[in-house]
Amino acid sequence: MGLMENTKAPTAADVDAAAKRLAGVAVRTPLINAPVLDDAVGARVFLKAETLQRTGSFKFRGAYNKISAIPPERRAAGVVAYSSGNHAQGVAAAAQLLGLRATIVMPSDAPKAKRERTAALGAEIVPYDRDTEDRAAIAHKIANERGATIVPPFDDPMIIAGQGTIGSEIVEDLARLNLKPEIVVVGASGGGLAAGIALGVKSHVPEAKFYTAEPEGFDDTARSFKSGQRERNARMSGTICDALMTVTPGELTFPINRALIGEGVTASDADVARAVAFAFRELKLVVEPGGAIGLAALLADKIDIKGKIVVGVLSGGNVDGDTFAKLTSA
Repeated sequence: MGLMENTKAPTAADVDAAAKRLAGVAVRTPLINAPVLDDAVGARVFLKAETLQRTGSFKFRGAYNKISAIPPERRAAGVVAYSSGNHAQGVAAAAQLLGLRATIVMPSDAPKAKRERTAALGAEIVPYDRDTEDRAAIAHKIANERGATIVPPFDDPMIIAGQGTIGSEIVEDLARLNLKPEIVVVGASGGGLAAGIALGVKSHVPEAKFYTAEPEGFDDTARSFKSGQRERNARMSGTICDALMTVTPGELTFPINRALIGEGVTASDADVARAVAFAFRELKLVVEPGGAIGLAALLADKIDIKGKIVVGVLSGGNVDGDTFAKLTSA
């Protein structure tokens, strides 16, 4: 592909710069510790509740960081993004705040709540079939016709740096308790969230051990860690984690994650359903399936965390009411 050959990987300094841009705009989400979870897994666990971020997921951070840096002369042409829902809403909200036109290429089977909320934020939605069409190609065609700026979901240094502000907040909030993260578990799709948080944490706490978490059957990142090259998923549908079905790790994100993380675990849809229900019943939090993948891995004992200071990222809470009802009443 060669798409990222001339793109410089983001650094910890880029994460710091993103934190300044996002100050007073993004929500500084809480780091939640619950004794009921500590007791369940035998560790001291802190959950970063990005479910409470603007638009209900972490994606707003990267989108705002990227869009706010677009030069004034290029803003009139607007932005174009492609997303199953959370990035869509993050881009739509950031563009609305900054006064830019946003067009989002979304799968026609994306959860209704995500499509409706994206439209409500003023974005134009262009639907596509995720099994037969290439969303990036559609988005680039629109952007080329209009002279618009593409806002990628993960493979972009500004996006990664924006997500990395979660990592620096984790370190700062734990430091106030005189603690350091020993194990951090982050869901992986394209790998932008994991790469950003790893940069943000490891620049301050290099000894922190990271794991990515993915749905069974969609573990391209874990398999890529093992083979040393970017592996692909065999299919693009078939898990309740609709936000975690990217076909392969990013060109830019994978080298970062291989260097800073290097190990991944998986959780089944049944594990994820239990985690969504646990978060609702015990923590009083609404978490979408993809957002609960890290918690699912912890509750299913996929990682040895006994006696450690552990951080899990609840990356999003945008779930249809019907789906949520099924998962929490099972």
